[in-house]
Formats: sequence, C-alpha cells, structure tokens
Amino acid sequence: MLIDTHCHLDFKDFDPDRDSVIDKAKKAGVARIINVGSSMEGTLRSIELAKKYDIVYVSIGVHPHDAKTVTDKVLADFRALSKEKKVVAIGEVGLDYFRNLSPKEDQISAFKKFAHLAWDLNLPLILHARECGREILDILKKEKKDKISGVMHCFSGDKDILKECLDMGLYVSFTCNLTFKNAKALRELARQVPVERLLLETDSPFLAPQEFRGKRNEPSYLTYLVDEWVKVLGLSKEDVERITTHNANNLFKLGLGETSKIVYPIRNSLYLNITNVCTNACDFCIRNQTPFVKGHNLRLDREPSAEEILEAIKNQITPRGCEAVVFCGYGEPTVRLEVVKTVAKELKRTGVKVRLVTNGHGDLINSRPTVRELVGLVDKVSVSLDVDSEDKYNKICKPEFGPQTYKRVLDFIKSCVENKIETEVTCLNLPEVDIKKCENIAKSLGATFRLRKLGVTG
Repeated sequence: MLIDTHCHLDFKDFDPDRDSVIDKAKKAGVARIINVGSSMEGTLRSIELAKKYDIVYVSIGVHPHDAKTVTDKVLADFRALSKEKKVVAIGEVGLDYFRNLSPKEDQISAFKKFAHLAWDLNLPLILHARECGREILDILKKEKKDKISGVMHCFSGDKDILKECLDMGLYVSFTCNLTFKNAKALRELARQVPVERLLLETDSPFLAPQEFRGKRNEPSYLTYLVDEWVKVLGLSKEDVERITTHNANNLFKLGLGETSKIVYPIRNSLYLNITNVCTNACDFCIRNQTPFVKGHNLRLDREPSAEEILEAIKNQITPRGCEAVVFCGYGEPTVRLEVVKTVAKELKRTGVKVRLVTNGHGDLINSRPTVRELVGLVDKVSVSLDVDSEDKYNKICKPEFGPQTYKRVLDFIKSCVENKIETEVTCLNLPEVDIKKCENIAKSLGATFRLRKLGVTG
C-alpha cells in the first residue's frame, strides 16, 4: 500500500487520460492520492476530483507564485472550502524566492494567513520552500511556538534546515528527483531523515523518475521512489511502504485502519509482540509517544496465547526465511516467560535463530532464577541496560521493583554469559549517560556492547 502525498492531477497534463492514470496508480498499490491545490481554481478542480475518485483526497491553498491574489475575501472562501469532504490539509503554501512571481511581502503575508487558517482548522500544512533560506521556518516559529503539523514538500534545503524542520515536528518528503543519477548529494542528505518522519510524493506531473526523466510524472511511479528509498535507508521494500503509509495516514487522517500486530517483520527479522506490560516506566520510551514502531501498531487488545503466536508466525512468513525471530514488542517479554519458552521451543525445531530483547527483569518478575530455563531455546539475549549507574537507572527508567533493580539486571546479564547464551548489552546515547562506562560494564560482565540512538526504534 502506497500513498502519494503530493500531486497535481487537476493539471491539464492529465486531461487526455486521467481515468487511466488513476487506474494505473491503483494497480501499482497506491491507496490514497492527495491532490494539492495551488490556486483557487486548482483547489476547486481538486475537490471535484475527490468527489469522482475514491482514492483522491484534497489539500487546499495558493502557491507562493500566486500569493498576490490572496485577499481576505479569498481566504474566507478557502475557509468555507475546508468544510468539503476529503479536505485533509492546507497547501501548498509557503515562499518561493527562486522565481519571485509574487512580491516577497505578498508571499509572506499570504503564507502567514494560510498558516493561521491551518492552525484554526487543526489541519496540517503542506509547505513549499525554495531559495528562501530559513525565513519560512523563522516565520513558523514566530507565529506558533509549539510543534508544527505538516510536511516540507520536495525538500531542497541543507542539513541544518533539515534538522530544524525535524526539530519543529515537521515531516519531510522528496520527489522522484531522488532517483536522478546526479542526485548523490541529495541522497546523502535524505539518509539523515528518520524514516518515521518520511512521506512519499511524486509532485506529478513534475520530476519524473530517472527512467522517465523529461516525461510526465504520475502517481504509479511512486514504486521507483520506494526502490530508491530501500537503497538509501537499508530497509526492505515492505518496510518503506508500510512506514510511509502509516506516516501519511497519521498526519493527514486518511482513514486507513491499522490493526495491532502480534507478529511483525522489519528487514530480515520477524518480531513477536506478546504483552503490553512493562516493568520499567522509562522517560525516553517510545511508548510515551506512540504504539507504532516502524509502521506497526503494537498496542495489543489482549495477550495472545502461545498457539495464537505460532499460528500468526505461520501465516505471516516462513521462519526459515528469517535472519532471526525476536521476542521484542510493546512490553517486556519475560512477563510471559512460559509463553516465550513454549514458542521458542517450537521455533528451534525449525532451525531458526531466536533472540530475546529484555529489560533484564526476568528473575524479579518471576521470583526465581530464569536464565537456565532459556538455555537451548534462546540463541541471543539483548539486555537494555540504557544507563551507567543505579542512581540514573532509578531516576530515568523508574523500575517497579525499586532501587535494587539495577544490580539484579547486572546479575541477569552475568548469568546469561555464564550459561553460554550470546549476550549483548545496549545503552542509549542520553546526554547524562557515560557511554564509555556502559561499554566497560558490558565488557566486565563478558557481554558485547551496542549503542542505541535516542528516538530510533526497530
């Protein structure tokens, strides 16, 4: 499933074959298309397209090229049009100092008006920024102090502007120019975008992918952009499609159902999500923000049985094709130790590698030493130690078992090593954490060490 978050199917370029273009998009897996208004006339055409085609949704606005046309009356008309069904955003609006087809002061004035309209209506912004430096971001910061809901479309800034966009809460999208042979620098910049903040767009009819360069672009060509993102991000095609679809659905409220997952693939591994319960309440945990990891909804409506988990594995993917099957979900797997053991035992019969990602509380949770029970069932244990001292652990991770928990986690790690289970200790790059000390702790216990980045999951 794909979502083209920015195109202009209302343009005359599509007059000869619009029906077939949309049909071709559906066959390519495009489930939603956001047709972006760039003028009052274009917005009206977009609304009509949304009425005719089930997969078409609408963003309403005036391109900065025509900013001089935006009067208070025009803005009032747009406010009225926002009530039309399938209107999901305000845009494309912004600044374009490359061509300056409207005076800068008119561009700034119109942009501010549309930005406030979006905030009044609780709609995201689709932003156009070309050759305007930081000015568009400075205006947003001045006009609205908190996080901004929206996307910087067809990103063309530098790494500093990219960081500012992300810090402000914006999503980012690149068009099919990412596929151009001479776009190496753009691809290097794109690699810095967290996939959780990435959207797909064609900007049709403009900027067709390399294979069709110079010809008309269209929504079905999103598949070429996905292939490029696979290479840029090192994810699977399915990962890129699922994550960007979730991102667009979340930002634009497109009504796509996203049910919770017991079994979920990321790259070449299969992950098992078996409980919502966690015995830590970490300040940094993604659970505080969203139940989604790499586009998968992990908040369970109930805890699955071992039989249901095994059936879900069989239905999802053949374990033999996996690099590993990993117990790692929304909660702490050792809360359900017997389920872990039962499922792992069945998986080992197929010859698949099994990994357990845990906070190391297993002995405390189950009121007994547990590591020996995992021998022969789990090939690798990854323990999230996260910090370098007991005081920091109690302050940041807030374990439900109290101040003695950190020492018991260290004991759990040591026991895994002594029982000859491959053991990895992971810590986060939190500002207050001494990473070298964490690495030395892992080494002293006989485990390997891996540094995780704050905000990066899956």
